[in-house]
Amino acid sequence: MTRRIGIEAQRIFREKKHGMDFVALEMIRNLQKIDTVNDYVVFVKSDVDKCLQPTDNFKIVEVPGSTYPFWEQVMLPGAAKSEKVDLLHCTSNTAPVQTRIPVILTLHDVIYMEKSPFEGGSLYQKFGNMYRRLVVPKVIKQARSIITVSEYEKNVIALQFPDIKDKIEVVYNGKSSYFHNKYSEKDIETIQHKYNLPDKFIFFLGNTDPKKNLDRVVKAYAEYCIQEKNPLKMVIADFSDVKLEAILSNHGYNNLKNQFVLPGYIANKDLPLIYNKASLFLYPSLRESFGIPIIEAMACGVPVITSDAASMPEVSGNAAHLVNPKNVDELTEAIRIVTTDKKVKDDLINKGLNRAHDFEWINTSRMVHKLYERIILN
Repeated sequence: MTRRIGIEAQRIFREKKHGMDFVALEMIRNLQKIDTVNDYVVFVKSDVDKCLQPTDNFKIVEVPGSTYPFWEQVMLPGAAKSEKVDLLHCTSNTAPVQTRIPVILTLHDVIYMEKSPFEGGSLYQKFGNMYRRLVVPKVIKQARSIITVSEYEKNVIALQFPDIKDKIEVVYNGKSSYFHNKYSEKDIETIQHKYNLPDKFIFFLGNTDPKKNLDRVVKAYAEYCIQEKNPLKMVIADFSDVKLEAILSNHGYNNLKNQFVLPGYIANKDLPLIYNKASLFLYPSLRESFGIPIIEAMACGVPVITSDAASMPEVSGNAAHLVNPKNVDELTEAIRIVTTDKKVKDDLINKGLNRAHDFEWINTSRMVHKLYERIILN
């Protein structure tokens, strides 16, 4: 019997997408490939990037709403009721607190439950964490099932909320098909010129989120520059010149500013070519529930340094150089080894390419689809 399934994907139409947006988008695109029977309604907030197209059984409904909480708590339940969905999948950690429709919640992480919502990060991030701390404990009790993205995060959630441990399902994230190492030199050079990148560089996806460990990364890289005669430059995405200068000044590395390249926000479709051009990808985060960039970088044939903490060993397998993310000296030495030892670098590249094959969005969507069917049939 045909059912009507609602999927909350509020932010997938925004121009500058982030991790959870891409997870929702790729999951839906692959659901469109594997389910032509059930009817789907994808609820989004109107924005400039119409990156998802409707199909015969996938309807896209643009729901208005000024703020995230108002959209989710007021407008989304009304839209879902109006569309008469049998099930509502909320994809980004939170969901309506009051709805009679059965809910599946994707709970990417519970980092915001582990510390003060006003600790570190931007004002936007602080209020987002406060909102999650208020909403998540209520929503998870009502949800029919909880999806999370790693065994590590499943255990963390179960410790935080032991009453729901039997409702938690692990569904790994994937990588998009355009993350590969088969691009032409011409395509790579075009992106290099677009972002004014050096010929060889270390790549780091940094932002103001404290878990990204940016301060220690900058310090470790600065020490590498001091130790090496001809150090590679570092490219930091989505980071401002003013904030970099503050970090360098704080640690006494003002003279190294020219070693950094700050291209600003990088479009997701451009990332694979930057990975292909990079000599090393750094991802020594303090806390991740999954860490999609690890797999994306591996698929593009760049060696990866990541953390021995949280989900990162689980995701990277034996295909990355693992470090203690709080040990600056260890990170400095890892950078030096991977950038100077060809045997180590080539081994990481080969292992990474093999590891990346294990993570495909079609597999993610198949597991989610099975969960939909199980919930609906029950």
